[in-house]
Amino acid sequence: MTPENIALVKTSWQQVLPIQKAAAELFYGRLFELDPSLRPLFRGDMAEQGRKLMTMINTVVMSLDRLGPMLGAIEDLGRRHVAYGVTEAHYDTVGSALIWTLGKGLGEQFTSAVQAAWAEAYTTLASAMKQAATAAA
Repeated sequence: MTPENIALVKTSWQQVLPIQKAAAELFYGRLFELDPSLRPLFRGDMAEQGRKLMTMINTVVMSLDRLGPMLGAIEDLGRRHVAYGVTEAHYDTVGSALIWTLGKGLGEQFTSAVQAAWAEAYTTLASAMKQAATAAA
């Protein structure tokens, strides 16, 4: 990722943090709307799941300019998701739900440049997770 795209993701994420609970609810609502078959993969408390999601996104966003040390954890996450029943196709649905959620949460601040930066960030992370999941399978 370019330094400019990393800055766009980090700056826009700071605008999401104050609404992170609502953003998590929007995300999961959209995810299950896009693919209702994903709902059974989430068995626990969805508020807690939302907190975990926001914490993970925050950790990754804050580490975008030094992803190397995070790569092992990202790959582990991909391997763990295989056990949850996540398939490669699910990553596209998650990406769509994430971009949609960011658009809703950021409103006019979700410019085409911000959208492209987030898409690049998500694709980078999802690719690492998918590669690790494929190797584990």
